[in-house]
Amino acid sequence: MNTAEKLPLMTALDFGCRSDQGRVRGNNEDSFRTAPELGLFILSDGMGGLEAGEVASRLTVETVFAHCRDAEVNPSLPLDGEKIEGASDASNRLASAIQIANRIVNTAAAAIQDEAAQPQGSANRPKQMGATIVALQFFADRLSVAHVGDSRAYRLRDGALMQLTEDHSLVAQQVREGRMTPEEAAVSPLQSVLMRALGVESSVDVEVDEEVVLENDTYLLCSDGLTRELSDTQIAAIVAESRGAQESADRLVETANQAGGADNITVIVVRASAKSSGALSKLGRWIKG
Repeated sequence: MNTAEKLPLMTALDFGCRSDQGRVRGNNEDSFRTAPELGLFILSDGMGGLEAGEVASRLTVETVFAHCRDAEVNPSLPLDGEKIEGASDASNRLASAIQIANRIVNTAAAAIQDEAAQPQGSANRPKQMGATIVALQFFADRLSVAHVGDSRAYRLRDGALMQLTEDHSLVAQQVREGRMTPEEAAVSPLQSVLMRALGVESSVDVEVDEEVVLENDTYLLCSDGLTRELSDTQIAAIVAESRGAQESADRLVETANQAGGADNITVIVVRASAKSSGALSKLGRWIKG
């Protein structure tokens, strides 16, 4: 990070998280990691069935966390992939971490495919593996958002919920091109078809954006198990009415389960507030709960 990005964070962060396998699935292929000391929040939804999706999502979040942690200790750590012109060092580092995760998941997926191809007892082995990712990193008074796939990031500001990411899915692309309405997309059997995911190819196009963080902004990361059960209006109401980030996370997951819980549901909620200028604030950069 450059000198400007080393400035103390201008907000305190209250965050909450929860992951649930839902009411239909027999296992949970979602993974998440919160690293408030780095201003970093990561969520991944694995794909592949059996234990493969769990492995893919876990590899994803742990790899992204490890690379960002190592770069905090050693800012000169080389980037993986081409530098994104016009993006901050923080955003480039996040994109680099995701590229490394993609390569690791791709290697693991190839190993699974090789094992599945063996004649002895391989009939039930998954033949592919992949993952989505969405991650936030706070620095100074700004935020980097990076994602691949259809796990989403939202921002609630002054009561208005805005989706910060665009789904890399077939139905979302069809909606953007005017070939399908949002209502048709919501019930399409092709909802699970992704146009971009980690582990599918040896490299991946990571979408990165940045924005200024304002006092009282609330950010939400979620897997599609939430957004397939709850509308944006429902999500906004729950987050706005909750007394804290953890209550928001709990209520979102519980409400999605009540609505059907057809998929794994994972959420991370982060609320920004003005940092105290008193002596107590000097004891640490981050406040949870």
